[in-house]
Amino acid sequence: MMSSTSKFNDELVFLPLGGSGEIGMNLNLFGYGPEDDRQWIMVDLGVTFADERSPGIDLIMPDPEYILEYKDQILGLVLTHGHEDHIGAVAHLWPLLRCPIYATPFTAELVRGKLFEEGLEHEVPMHIVPLGGRMELGPFDIELVTLTHSIPEPNALAIRTPLGCILHTGDWKIDPKPLIGDVSDEAALRAFGDEGVMAMICDSTNVFDPGTSGSEGDVRDSLMALVGELKGRIAVACFASNVARVQTIADVAKAHGRHLCLVGRSLHRMVAAGISTGILKDLGDVVQDDEAGYLPPDKILYLCTGSQGEPRAALSRIAAGTHPEVTLEEGDTVIFSSRVIPGNEVGIYELQNRLAEQGVRIITDRDHFVHVSGHPCRDELAQMYQWVRPQTAIPVHGEARHLLEHAALAKDLQVPHAVVPANGTMVRLAPGTPGIIDEVPVGRLYLDGDVLVDEDESHLRERRKVAYAGYATVTVVINGKGRLLTDPVVSLIGIPETIGLHGEPLLDIVEDDVCAAADRLKHRDLMNDDRVEQELFRSARNAIRQHWGKKTMVDVIIMRV
Repeated sequence: MMSSTSKFNDELVFLPLGGSGEIGMNLNLFGYGPEDDRQWIMVDLGVTFADERSPGIDLIMPDPEYILEYKDQILGLVLTHGHEDHIGAVAHLWPLLRCPIYATPFTAELVRGKLFEEGLEHEVPMHIVPLGGRMELGPFDIELVTLTHSIPEPNALAIRTPLGCILHTGDWKIDPKPLIGDVSDEAALRAFGDEGVMAMICDSTNVFDPGTSGSEGDVRDSLMALVGELKGRIAVACFASNVARVQTIADVAKAHGRHLCLVGRSLHRMVAAGISTGILKDLGDVVQDDEAGYLPPDKILYLCTGSQGEPRAALSRIAAGTHPEVTLEEGDTVIFSSRVIPGNEVGIYELQNRLAEQGVRIITDRDHFVHVSGHPCRDELAQMYQWVRPQTAIPVHGEARHLLEHAALAKDLQVPHAVVPANGTMVRLAPGTPGIIDEVPVGRLYLDGDVLVDEDESHLRERRKVAYAGYATVTVVINGKGRLLTDPVVSLIGIPETIGLHGEPLLDIVEDDVCAAADRLKHRDLMNDDRVEQELFRSARNAIRQHWGKKTMVDVIIMRV
């Protein structure tokens, strides 16, 4: 029933601009009011990381173009937790949004660090909300509900509005022994369910995995036993944001008489945030990496970044022998206390092979119980639906196949309705039965160096072409009388030097074809830049394609003297 405080033409809508149909880069919006005068809250503002398809790009973030038209009606940005795919775009996009930010202490500390790097720490209105706290932003009454995840202070948002209640879970799992922080607040979730929840927007990452995700407490017990069996130097690679795992590694090192050494900038930043907020209290005897090399091999335990094979992370530099302080050798062990994120397989396996070739033993979650996921498996999803009892399931935080499977699971759990969104689909939550009512423009922004650019920028398309098929230039010098002063000069970049069984130089072949094309040009052609460019471009590109099989980018440079 519509509340007496709502107007006849008010609507409550949900609009994802990132994180639906993909894992990462979360940006979710809730709007309340008539279509032409809605008030909005934004939930999370994250990034995803580029791969070989975007050469030269490190970070990708959702394009907020749609909501920028209504930025004066954004009541606030509420952050559910501190993972990069939920906060990583804040410092880059806040200057466009300029809205207040609401976060719990640990998440706020991480965001402050990012704002400091961008020179924004004194501009952004940051509101610290205690765990379990409550805030009112216009028509949105938002209560934080404590959950468990693979980073401290994860929160669901219990959102009450005049048109009904919504639960936005953020990222979560059900961990009976989380080690850091409280267990999930089952009582608050059940109580919210008793109020009547019209829709639950819920994490879909592990929907294909049966059972439960496992507990951090059990990982600690397993690592404690495993490290006690190992000799030589030990390096553990994990996600820096998993502060409970960091505490576990520190406790394991202490228990086995090893000094802990943190290797990697993100680890130091995360540990500093954990200490400053009181989450981390006793890491034991921590030594610097320039001191660790003087200790006996069986007295050191390195905790490293780089579990996903990132080329600039600490473990990759150690494996390549380019780290200035840390080395591993035959008889040492590296434990990958992490999972393989889809898309990172090649980099991870290359890293592991480099280590193995040096005689370093590799231990992963395929060999021992050294990792648990931070996302709910099917039994945990079923438990959440039993607690909250929503009328509609709206799966997010997953690729299309995850969202569709999550919707099917919700139907099996007797949830009356399910709506599967994609980025840009506007879902009306109330009044009436939730459903998609509109689509808005969506896109991606790329951080190219220090500059934010649209994903369709021409220079990015050109860079992809160069990465795939190389680049060639043809330089020709023509005097004022329309005569060639020298043969055209060809330069090839990112293109094979030789072709064929006998190693014939490709450069020579291309230059011969270009020179022949130049010789065929008549005097009137040589006086016409467009004609010269057209013929030399065609001859160079055709020669490369004929002998290499790829359509290379070719630039023709005409110099007239």
